[in-house]
Amino acid sequence: MTNERSVIIPSGSLQLAGSLRLPEAGLPCPAVLLIPGSGQVDRDENAPRARLNALHEIAVALSEQGIASLRFDKRGVGASAGDYWETGFFDHVTDAAAALNFLKAQPEIRPDKVFLLGHSEGSLIATRLAGTGSQVAGVILLAGPAQNGEQVLLWQSAQVLKGMRGFNKWLIDLFHIDTRKAQQKQLDKIKRSKKDWLRIQLVAKLNAKWFREFMAYNPAEDLPKIQAPVLAITGTKDIQVDPADLDRMAALVRSEFESHAVPDLTHLLRAEPGQPTLSTYKQQIARPVDQRVLQLISEWLGRKTAA
Repeated sequence: MTNERSVIIPSGSLQLAGSLRLPEAGLPCPAVLLIPGSGQVDRDENAPRARLNALHEIAVALSEQGIASLRFDKRGVGASAGDYWETGFFDHVTDAAAALNFLKAQPEIRPDKVFLLGHSEGSLIATRLAGTGSQVAGVILLAGPAQNGEQVLLWQSAQVLKGMRGFNKWLIDLFHIDTRKAQQKQLDKIKRSKKDWLRIQLVAKLNAKWFREFMAYNPAEDLPKIQAPVLAITGTKDIQVDPADLDRMAALVRSEFESHAVPDLTHLLRAEPGQPTLSTYKQQIARPVDQRVLQLISEWLGRKTAA
């Protein structure tokens, strides 16, 4: 049995909406702050057109292990206050820090046994918090980069192109389009801009402030400063974060470090036996989070909470 309640997390002048999930027994207990990935996703990592639901599944698995968790809607998303389109990467860091302090202050939680878990962008936020002095018992990085955001985006586009099929790929080949050059031109335009958001090709709305800060932030500067144990998990079929970043992390992190490159795992934390491509994302999220990910998290936390 578990107990989950809605909470309001103060972050400066804003209020963030979240869910505190507690195990039925063993209180006060260890806890994990769950930090979502990029985009307009809520506390469960769900967006209107893509219900990833990864953080909800992880929260359920944690509670079955006797570990509490806090997850929250991003600023301007779900039930949280604020404007998503005016929110930058470092605003997300500020909000996560507020959520961490809130979690530690709950009477059911052991403040000396609070961990950070971030997925994708959330792993960068966890890295930033732990690397700049937030006191935590450990850090879990799921599909986390070890390079700056601009490098991540350029690597991503190259991988996406490899898996591209159909009419779009035919057009690229027909007109010999240099996709890297075209993307770099677009990124340079974003970097030069001063606006919070831009329209791309007069249609898509893009959070320019977030992109500028994301591209500039380099986790390699904060990874060596983390003093808590670190667990890093990335799939070998990830086409959004380079699996080789696990080796880069191993060279940077000076605290206790454990990493796993999970075979066939994608950025969505699902298994995909075929060639990794964005076209299978919809089918992937219809399946639950890969049990290997949940098991690795469970086993690592079991060791760290018992220590």
